[in-house]
Formats: sequence, C-alpha cells, structure tokens
Amino acid sequence: MLLFRKVMLATPDGIVPGELLVQDNKIADFGASLGRPDGAEIIEAHGAVLCPGLVDMRVSLGEPGYEYRETIESAAQAAAAGGITSIAVLPDSKPAIDDPALVRFIKARGEEIGSVTLIPYAAATRGCKGEELAEYGLLKAAGAVAFSDGRKVIASSRMMRRALSYASGFGARIVQHPEDPDLAAGGAATEGARATMMGLPGIPAAAEAIMVARDIRLAELTNGAVHFAHVTTAEACALIRQAKDKGLKVTCDTAPPYFDLNETAIGDFRTYAKFSPPLRAESDRLAVLAALADGTIDAIASDHQPRDADDKRLPFAEASSGGAGLATLLAVTLAQVQAGTLTLAQALALLTEKPAKWLGVEAGILRKGAAADLCLFHPDRSWRVEAGKLPGKAQNTPFDGRALEGRVLGTWKAGRRVFG
Repeated sequence: MLLFRKVMLATPDGIVPGELLVQDNKIADFGASLGRPDGAEIIEAHGAVLCPGLVDMRVSLGEPGYEYRETIESAAQAAAAGGITSIAVLPDSKPAIDDPALVRFIKARGEEIGSVTLIPYAAATRGCKGEELAEYGLLKAAGAVAFSDGRKVIASSRMMRRALSYASGFGARIVQHPEDPDLAAGGAATEGARATMMGLPGIPAAAEAIMVARDIRLAELTNGAVHFAHVTTAEACALIRQAKDKGLKVTCDTAPPYFDLNETAIGDFRTYAKFSPPLRAESDRLAVLAALADGTIDAIASDHQPRDADDKRLPFAEASSGGAGLATLLAVTLAQVQAGTLTLAQALALLTEKPAKWLGVEAGILRKGAAADLCLFHPDRSWRVEAGKLPGKAQNTPFDGRALEGRVLGTWKAGRRVFG
C-alpha cells in the first residue's frame, strides 16, 4: 500500500492538490484528504505533480535487428526515467513487424521487462517496402494497434488508397510519414537560405504538405482513417485543421524537436540535430505550437530514433537522421508551459490521456480501479541534458547541454517503483 501526500494531482477535472492511494497495484482512491491507512508507505512531495504514466505513441526500438543502437530493455530504462509507462513501437525493425508472431513477441517482451507496456504497430506493407499490403486482420488480432511503414512513406497513391480501404474494414488507422519521397530524395536539411549557406542539399517544406494533402483526399475517398506522424510545417497544420473541420478521419502528432528547435539548431553541421523530417524555419515552429494549443495536433510523441555514435559521426549529409527522445519528452514539453504557450493541463493531456485514447489503451488517466501507472515530477526542478549520461543506450539527443526544468522524481508501473 502506498499513499502520495501533499502533491498536485493531474486529474480529469484539472490539476488540484490532493492525495492518492495505491493498493493491490491499482489506484484505490484519490482526493483532497485520505487520512493515513494502516501500513501504507507514505511519499510526500511538496510542489510535485503526480500524473498518469506518460503514453508515448511513437518510438523506434533497436530490437529486433539493431540492438547495437538500442534494446527493448535499454529503451525501457530510458522510458522509466522519463516518466513513460506505455510506448507504441514502430514496425520498421529488422525484420519488420509484419507477422503476427512478431507482434506477440513485442508485447511479450514488455510484459517480461515489467516496467513499460509495449504497444506494437504493424507494418502497413510487407517488410515496410510499399509493394504489398500486410495481413491486417491477423496482425490486429495479434495485438497491433495501427498500421504504418514507420519512417518510410507509403509513396504510391494506389497503395495508400488500398491500405486505407483495407484498414477501415478492421476499424484501424494508417499512420503515415508525410513526406513526398521524390522531393525529399537526397536532402539533408530544409530547403532555404540556411541549407544553401551550409552547402547542404535541401528538402522543400512543401514536401510535407503535398503528401498530407494527397492522403487527406484519399481518406475522404475511402472513408479511411489516416494519422500523420511528426507534423512540422504551418501548411500541413492548416490542411489537417481544415480536414478536421470537415469531419474527416484525420489525426496527427508532433515531437519536441519540432516545437522546441528550428533549423538554426543544426549549427556548425551538428548531426545530433539532423532529423527526418528536418528541423524547420521559425515560422513553422510557431505554427506547430499554435496547432498544439488549439487542438489541431492530437498528441506529443517522443519520436525516439536511437542511433549509434558511428551513425552520427559522419559528414552531415551522410549522417543518419533521428534523435533520442524518451528521457527528455516531459521536460522539453514543460518548457512550453513555462513559456506560457500551453497550460500544464494541456501539456499533460497531450502526453497521457490523448495518446492513450488514440491508441485505445487503458492508460493515461487517474481513475479509481485503474492500474497504478504513475509519474511524479517536480515542474520547477532543473537538470542538464548530457549526451553520454542519459539513461538507456541511445545518446543521440539534440538537446545536449540544454538546461531543462521538470525533473522526474519517480515512476511506478502497476504500483511498483521502476525509477527514482
């Protein structure tokens, strides 16, 4: 039995002072005052916030196939340190998650580790190659939550139309990496003055909007449901907002680099800030923030992409894209609370309740009888991001050297402390 006292509770009705009792691995009760149950371990944390464990809806893992970058166990350590208790796993591993046995393997590994729930996406096309649809019915029956080719765009309009139609028959979504592959081919940074000045091949920001516009039209044509991952541009946000206003089945997420950093972060060919899609102009960053605030963007995901040092120690144009994001997800999001762009309730909902609802999992909300997946953090305690000292194996953070406010004090999975 565990009693949290003198904390701020992130409840469905707002963030209020109170107490929360954990018993038999579940949330037994919460409210203004619960007394002192006999035998309860008491945790008092003045000024700290107790919220549901974070739900990260977009994570790449090295396992299977790229264990030198990250393993499921090392990712689980990083997730726990970041207050994350549920993560949705992208299918573009090696082999790709296009077989029901691999879906079951991912789920079982999460249960075996015990500190995080792993929620697998399955490949939209076999091998994530964009050539042949995977077996959606069997994959969903095995536990796949949605279908995606991960970091690869479903480039063919015909294939995307078929995927949306096929998935709709199972009540499922297609998750798209929205970037026109022909326009993005060979690019390393957002096309514009900075890329030109640095001599880098550019990717026009319009490459994202073109794919978003195409897939919105295909979703309308098929009555299918499409989700756009890591949106980064003002034009894409506007298109998604219009599609939602029309009542289409269109959703999206973004990641902290796209609302916290802009293209200047690539600095002197800084490969830790190389992403796909690339960091954008400041006007796009501000538009993404506005879309978070007005509800156009449905969730914030870490978009965790583990990379080995050798993947990044290359000339900028040749280095791998991607950044580690599990341990920094909460704190970088809280920076927007401190800046006044989001309220604390808005920020936490984008990290907990909203992604859990999208994924259709029992998580992300403080509710009596729910599993005690909890994150305790102090919003005003600062810490410094240091590549090489982050929890987990992946150290390729774009926030290296950054001072952040929002320290995770403890993480609990089903009532068991897994961090802190």
